[in-house]
Amino acid sequence: MSLSPDSFGGIAYPDDDDPLVPALIPFDEYNLRLQQQTHPSDWVNPKPDGRYNLIVIGAGTAGLVTAAGAAGLGAKVALIEKHLTGGDCLNVGCVPSKALIRCARAAFDARRGSSFGIKIVGPVEVDFPAVMERMRRIRAEIAPNDSVHRFKKLGVDVFLGAARFNGPDTVEVEGQQLQFARAVIATGARAVAPPIKGLAEAGYLTNETLFSLTQLPRRLAVIGGGPIGCEMAQSFARFGSQVTLIEADKQILIREDYDAARRVEAALVRDGVKIVCGGKAAEVHRQGDERIIIVECDGQRHEIVVDAILVGVGRAPNVEDLNLETVGVQYDKQAGVTVDDRLRTTNKRIYAAGDICSKYKFTHTADALARIVIQNALFFGRAKASTLTIPWCTYTDPEIAHVGMYERDAEAAGIPVQTFTVELKDVDRAILDGEDDGLLKVHVRKGTDKIIGATLVARHAGEMISEITLAMVAGVGLGTLSKTIHPYPTQADIMKRAGDAYSRTRLTPRVKSLVTRFLGWRR
Repeated sequence: MSLSPDSFGGIAYPDDDDPLVPALIPFDEYNLRLQQQTHPSDWVNPKPDGRYNLIVIGAGTAGLVTAAGAAGLGAKVALIEKHLTGGDCLNVGCVPSKALIRCARAAFDARRGSSFGIKIVGPVEVDFPAVMERMRRIRAEIAPNDSVHRFKKLGVDVFLGAARFNGPDTVEVEGQQLQFARAVIATGARAVAPPIKGLAEAGYLTNETLFSLTQLPRRLAVIGGGPIGCEMAQSFARFGSQVTLIEADKQILIREDYDAARRVEAALVRDGVKIVCGGKAAEVHRQGDERIIIVECDGQRHEIVVDAILVGVGRAPNVEDLNLETVGVQYDKQAGVTVDDRLRTTNKRIYAAGDICSKYKFTHTADALARIVIQNALFFGRAKASTLTIPWCTYTDPEIAHVGMYERDAEAAGIPVQTFTVELKDVDRAILDGEDDGLLKVHVRKGTDKIIGATLVARHAGEMISEITLAMVAGVGLGTLSKTIHPYPTQADIMKRAGDAYSRTRLTPRVKSLVTRFLGWRR
């Protein structure tokens, strides 16, 4: 059982005849608008008219992009969603989480106003119900982009209900049979909880219930030091919660560059997050409204008493109840649907895209994979997922963004590298902004300026990493970045500085000697 947001002032969703529609809590004007866009109660599924060129199961990012792109090219498309259109990103992922992160950043900036000569009279207080109301309002404003009404206007037949394959070329939804020439599985993934004794009985939050809160937990434990755990731990600490982050490994953000992760860890500690690394949550007990977590760390057992627990330790693909065996689609309950490099499943008429089949569970990756599916499923294309250059970002403050290989990846692949590191404290605009806690690491193939990977820690790292990504996709190296004029002063100047660092390595003592002799200079 997950922890009901009612524990913190949620308002129950009205009685709903459709058990597939998730509870929207609180059911205020904004969540009502969200529901009217993403799963309207009066929606009537269309009548299937002949065979569809493409049936898309799942209306998250991958499904929406596939359906819109195919319909725009003139294909006859059906889109099926059993929950809310927009998927995790709109409803319980990117959109609500970044809304909260922005509010938490505003609180942090207000508290440090004195360092900029801004006098704040009295303590900075966070109106948490207002923070959550702002999130719900913005989410409802964005929802029309993913709405059933928009896709109907695009010419897509939208079906609300649970889909299952029931024949070699048919899908059943709400008692209707839909025939397809090609199908796409885009059912995404869901949050999972670790097998901790007593956790289910005590109750817990995931990203699927966190955004229904209307009252701030006074004490919050976050289990899992990955991106979701770190982002929300920092945000709730800035809101005023006493936050303890429990991570089983020896560092948070274990997949990231060690030096970069340490910068983020220091920022979380600065904001009041107590981090327990190398600790394992072994048991959870509930006493009244309190939850007592027993943590094992270095052979010792410690008690942590909190009011709420947020679990952020991973996701599981939504492969259940699709009847995939009927159509010969292989899958794994942990890894998801099996696909080849062209995103075909083991049934050559059925493709998959997004979190259901990719290890890169990002909205932008789902978008990119959907575009590959459109090419390959409808036009017999040969686009490959392995050719994608995929950046990602964890939206802590500072953010940590990465693209390409880490040094350990290159070492494992036997690729000799040279790394150029530039500190953000050497960039004038970062100093002026008071945002100079960060660094850029760029890895190039040794002996060349060919970029094979980069990690950036900066307050706006997610906005800045695309310059490196573009250089990698375009096949240009650090030498080109050195030649590229950047406006002064900007934090993006750190890219040019990395390019300059490479250019200086080309000016060896031998080259200097040849230049001075050729020009007749004397020293």
